[in-house]
Amino acid sequence: MRVYVPLTLPGLAEAHGKGELGPGTLDAYAVTPALREWVSDDIEELEYTALGRAAQASLRRLAARPDAARRRVVVAVDVPDAAVAAASGGEQDPAALGAVRVTGPVPMKKAAAVHVDASDAEEAVAAAADALAAADGGDEAALRTVDGAEDHDLMWFGVQEIPGLLG
Repeated sequence: MRVYVPLTLPGLAEAHGKGELGPGTLDAYAVTPALREWVSDDIEELEYTALGRAAQASLRRLAARPDAARRRVVVAVDVPDAAVAAASGGEQDPAALGAVRVTGPVPMKKAAAVHVDASDAEEAVAAAADALAAADGGDEAALRTVDGAEDHDLMWFGVQEIPGLLG
């Protein structure tokens, strides 16, 4: 099963250095039955939606790490179906559709790709990370700011390109 693991650039550097994502259980996003019911049966659209949800989770990680570069990071990894379980509340809460838990660690050699914001997204992503708490509180202007980060698509990188992303 393909899952999308939200990270930050420091998190990617750590995983690359250790050669694995983890240890322990990983929060991730995937095409789940509930997501399929909510979105469509088009696999590309479903995977794009799961990737987008992981990008939102990466933004939350950035909000908690003011020292991290303001670029969302998602690692797409292929794991056995048995290693994936729906996250608590993931099937009932529309905001958590596609959320899964992956038993870790997951070797980086299982990574299919890395998705990262381009440098021109950093200003919008920084503003969104700063506005996240207010957006969670219902502030309409902050919600628009957070949504502004979604105007920037994540770029696709091969796993072999990770050292260049970190350097």
